[in-house]
Amino acid sequence: MYVYQYDWSPDGRTFAAIAAHGYGDSNWYVAQIYTLSSENGELKPVYKPSLQIAVPRWSPDGKTIAFIGGLMSDEGSIGGDIFTVSAAGGDARNVTPGIPASPSWLYWESPSRILFTENVDGQAGISRIDLSSGKISSLWTSASVISTEAWGGPEVSLAADRHTSAVIQDSATHPPEIWAGAIGEWKQITRINDGIRPAWGDLKSLHWSNGDLKLQGWLMYPINYDPAKRYPMVVVVHGGPAGDAHIGWPEAFFNTYDLSAHGYFVLYPNPRGSFGQGEKFTAANVKDFGYGDFQDILKGVDEVVKTLPVDNNRIGITGWSYGGYITMWAVTQTNRFRAAVAGAGLANYQSYYGQNDIDEWMPPYFGATVYDDPAAYARSSPITFIKNVKTPTLVLVGQYDGECPMPQSREFWWALKTLGVSTQLVIYPGEGHEFLQPDHRRDVIDRLTAWFDHYLK
Repeated sequence: MYVYQYDWSPDGRTFAAIAAHGYGDSNWYVAQIYTLSSENGELKPVYKPSLQIAVPRWSPDGKTIAFIGGLMSDEGSIGGDIFTVSAAGGDARNVTPGIPASPSWLYWESPSRILFTENVDGQAGISRIDLSSGKISSLWTSASVISTEAWGGPEVSLAADRHTSAVIQDSATHPPEIWAGAIGEWKQITRINDGIRPAWGDLKSLHWSNGDLKLQGWLMYPINYDPAKRYPMVVVVHGGPAGDAHIGWPEAFFNTYDLSAHGYFVLYPNPRGSFGQGEKFTAANVKDFGYGDFQDILKGVDEVVKTLPVDNNRIGITGWSYGGYITMWAVTQTNRFRAAVAGAGLANYQSYYGQNDIDEWMPPYFGATVYDDPAAYARSSPITFIKNVKTPTLVLVGQYDGECPMPQSREFWWALKTLGVSTQLVIYPGEGHEFLQPDHRRDVIDRLTAWFDHYLK
């Protein structure tokens, strides 16, 4: 049995554990809730979910276990609804049905009240739910990012008094620092990064529609923006797909904020399948990869071109992981993008199924395994439409990527090369899905920027 997350019971005698048989990332997608005795190791099943689960938390009275459940594409990238289940087992109850946000962390304040963080409309939020009435109260919402670790959704660390809290907080204008105090009333504790200033332009929230769906994204302006000039733009699609584009201080890897310093508008869309608008929105791309979600992105591009001085003939697209897949997909569906950079993308879902280390993420999205419904996988595979590509495309990938294996990128690059499309393939030695070597991280952005400069300027 492999344990992914756990929580102590109030009496210290038992764990509530999210676990699965076997080991490794792939089994997280089929993990269940168990109780585990700390005295004799006895393991008892509590609840088997239909989708993914995370953040088990035992109620103060020891009677109930709360957790977050929903459609999640990556371990550690958490969003869904909040559920409760008896610690003795039984059916789970959804206590946040229809919430227009994606809870990502929770904490029992009392046996009848849960504090939780959420992704909401591209921002981070903190709310409280009263379990007896079902009433949800919003306590704090901000474009800032709050966390207690380097990766994952918003979360806080609470003191024993259940009132004082601490977070790592950052934004597009302020690098990470530690803040502490009452929820939403934090005071800055550290000033390690006071001397660091952003080297990019302003970021603004943008809203648009596609049919009945209301969509959101972030638009970064070129540094030293002049409304009298016309600018190129690059669309950056986030990974996941169950994730979101937010506007914190940029991460060390795949820092596309650099494009702003090179004179680009940069659009970060949150299409269907993203966190931030509820579970129905997150599940809206099931059996539909590359179709509705890609149209959501194109509508966002239309909105920017319509309202700002962006040259419609100088637009590019890029992304990593699911963003790399959408980039590969985009150039097979339209010639609107004049250049593309696909990072760790997926070219062929049929061959990918047997190449990756996390294949259990796929059946919930495609409705079946590739062996039971290969046509569903072919329908969303860029390689199916490869002869449509005319767009110059740079392809980047790590040698040992287990999530989006290198052969996927090579298959796409080889097809473009064979068809006479301008393309390059760069395989980074020793790297996995997220690059660790600083020189490789820098090289990715240098190559990406040079590629766009060549074709869009």
